[in-house]
Amino acid sequence: MHLARGGGGDSDIWLWALGALALYAVISYALAYWARDRRGSRHPAQDALHNLKDREEPQSPRQRLVSRLIMLGGGGATALVAVATSGVPRVVAVALTVVVAVGLWAYYDHRTETPTARKRWFRAAG
Repeated sequence: MHLARGGGGDSDIWLWALGALALYAVISYALAYWARDRRGSRHPAQDALHNLKDREEPQSPRQRLVSRLIMLGGGGATALVAVATSGVPRVVAVALTVVVAVGLWAYYDHRTETPTARKRWFRAAG
């Protein structure tokens, strides 16, 4: 019967992955908002939202590689923490590892945003 119903653990992996992507979007938005606000934008919330929706300036191949390595390293660290712990400490340790890994990933992507994209939004907001 277990095979007919499928494994219950598979849905947990998808929920963790969706949660990590949602966390990435929230952290990216917050970083963009703070950057726009610090630089004097009249509407930092709108500008940050537009920045998330419109990513026309691609990363260089090196930056994309580093970004993906951070993402995969964070996933690997999360998996190691999940394997090394059990019970309630597992949930806490995995959640903290995910927050740190996704935070590093979003921060790197934010810091490597091209200057052209930053200037474009400041001219539009001004």
